Amino acid sequence: MVLPSGIVATDWPIVEYNLDRMGTPLDKWQQGLCMSIVAKREDGLYACGIGGAVASIPRQSGKTHTIGALIFALCLGNPGLLVLWSAHRSRTHSETFRTMGSMAKRQKIAPFIERVLTGAGTEAVEFKNGSRILFGAREHGFGRGIPKVDILVLDEAQILTEKAMEDMVPATNAAPNGLVILMGTPPRPSDPGEVFMNRRAAALSGEDEDILYVEFSADEKANPNDRKQWAIANPSFPHRTTETAILRMKKLLGSEDSFKREALGIWDETSLTRKAVNFDKWAACSISSTDVPRDGIRVFAVKFSIDGSAIGLAAATRPANGPVHVEAIKQAPSSNGTAWLIDWLVERKESTAQIVIEGKSGVGYLVNALRTEGIPESVIKTPSADEAIAAHGMFESAITDNGITHISQKALDDQIKPAVKRKIGNNGGFGWASPDGGTVVLFDAVTFAFWGAKTTTRNPRRKAVFL
Repeated sequence: MVLPSGIVATDWPIVEYNLDRMGTPLDKWQQGLCMSIVAKREDGLYACGIGGAVASIPRQSGKTHTIGALIFALCLGNPGLLVLWSAHRSRTHSETFRTMGSMAKRQKIAPFIERVLTGAGTEAVEFKNGSRILFGAREHGFGRGIPKVDILVLDEAQILTEKAMEDMVPATNAAPNGLVILMGTPPRPSDPGEVFMNRRAAALSGEDEDILYVEFSADEKANPNDRKQWAIANPSFPHRTTETAILRMKKLLGSEDSFKREALGIWDETSLTRKAVNFDKWAACSISSTDVPRDGIRVFAVKFSIDGSAIGLAAATRPANGPVHVEAIKQAPSSNGTAWLIDWLVERKESTAQIVIEGKSGVGYLVNALRTEGIPESVIKTPSADEAIAAHGMFESAITDNGITHISQKALDDQIKPAVKRKIGNNGGFGWASPDGGTVVLFDAVTFAFWGAKTTTRNPRRKAVFL
């Protein structure tokens, strides 16, 4: 646990009183978590009101019940409180709402409840004192445009984008004592977990004294079958969460990595710190098709996947003014051959400044075929290892600095989002890799197209039209 600075008091006694009124006692660890969330500074505001309360807690440990009980107690003790509770997925949102709806019907809680709204899109628990908890799924846009929210609960925080934060968090700025709670499990490499990861990193490094960070996890190298590690990770095991429940979850999750993340709370430090690029920044570089530059230096890039199974083709244009624009053109299995690719490139040879070809299998054959078709040797570029390293570093920097544009292309985005960095050489060089057995062949192709457009000195002085 990392506590925010300046704590002088806590609202826990009031929360505990209201929990008692509702007949909802909490275990020691739950009490400690709630006590920390409602801790206050000398100015009377929540100590984590600026940086948020961030909790990385395994599944089936009781985190939803804990936060739900806290929110009910705060609603009971603060008339007119408005709470938004969102999950990323509709399924999770529905499960949470059913749980909270059932809580509202308990014998000692029901007298405080005005009504429970169950209509699709209007799910809410309304208290007789005017407090309300609204529930919804972020994937359907829930939470945007609602003014003056007092508390924001962001479940499934491992799937929380910067865009979602920008849409929802400003609503708490108008609240007199706003509070944002993020809770989830360690993100998969394919999850857009930058917000969750960055909050965790800021708290653990000590650089942000406004964040409350709580993490329950087994040891990094834990044996997934070690019951002692289960108890370390899950404070509700075995007295509330049974061994059978953990074993059932283990079977349903399938892979050992998934079990370590979701049941044992173990962060995969290696893959998460090797995320290829910040996907939110990449998305911010997107432009509409009407804004694509039509004139400039045109470059094509061909990438043969490392395993030789696929070919990626991409294009880039360097306009006279403005950033280089890139687009993925096509991905095809190597079993389709390269005749289509040769014809496509030869058809555009007169207006092409450079053709970058990278990979192991297939490169030599393609180079010879293009030369036979009359494409000059000076047009064809096969990058060295050092140039490949430079290309990837240049591409990463361009995204960070908004020095690149692209149109929205799902096939390309689906490769970029989960991609991680793979080591090239021994001096800090890197390339792209897929963490889940997928491919990054289009991602690599646009990377080399961008690099070619930035570095080529050739200029055929022709209009650049991709297709």
